[in-house]
Order: sequence, then C-alpha cells, then structure tokens
Amino acid sequence: MSTPRPANGPQPVRVVTVDDHVAFLRAAEEVIRATPGFDVAGEATSGQAALAIADEAKPDLMLIDVHMPGMDGIEVASRLTELHADTTIVLISAQDLSQIPAAAGRCGAAAVVRKEDVGPRLLRRLWQAHGCGPRARVS
Repeated sequence: MSTPRPANGPQPVRVVTVDDHVAFLRAAEEVIRATPGFDVAGEATSGQAALAIADEAKPDLMLIDVHMPGMDGIEVASRLTELHADTTIVLISAQDLSQIPAAAGRCGAAAVVRKEDVGPRLLRRLWQAHGCGPRARVS
C-alpha cells in the first residue's frame, strides 16, 4: 500500500487515515498521494483497527474521524497518545467544529479539522505546525 522509502534523502511523512466511511478513505488517499513529501502508510475503518495499524505501520501522522461506531476518534487519539507519543494525531470531522465534544481538546490530538478542508495545503500546514516525526522535512 505504501511507496518504498528511498535509501537516502528526506523520508516522506507516513500518513494513516482512520474513518468508517470508505469513500472518505479513498478521497484522503488521493490527497495524500497528491501531496509531495507525504506517503500513504495505511488505513483503518474502526478504532480497534487504528490501534493495530499504528503498531504495525509506525506512522508519522494519523488523520482520525471523531465520530465512529464503537471506539470513537477521541478515545483512539487518547490511547495513541499514550502508546505512540511521536505520532502526530489530527482529528477530522464532517460536522461543524463547534459540535465536536470538548473532550477532543483533551485527548492529545494536535488539531481538529473539517474533512472538507483536508487537502495538500492543509496537510503541509499541519505537519509544519505540529509534526514531530524525525523522518521527514516537507518544504
């Protein structure tokens, strides 16, 4: 699923997207592939799957839907913050951000953004503002 890393030079920012809507996963994959310096590291359609893929893929950045059945994005972000402190977590939502539960601000996520705003420019801005992974430097 991900592109092989080059032997030298800057490494791409490895991104995992988590959403229970496959259509959004496909759209996010296209955005990531269209953004120079970023690479699709994986995807998950549930909170449990997100925890497993984070262990396996070791992403630099995870985009996680706030509203998912079972384990929601806020709980996933809280757990990932403890387990993978060097992964930058961004919560995403189709809802107006004023409707996001207050717990989103306390779960360790670097930011909360609207799904409709996810694009190459936003990915670069988020990484430049919040990225803490040592593998990549995006210009």
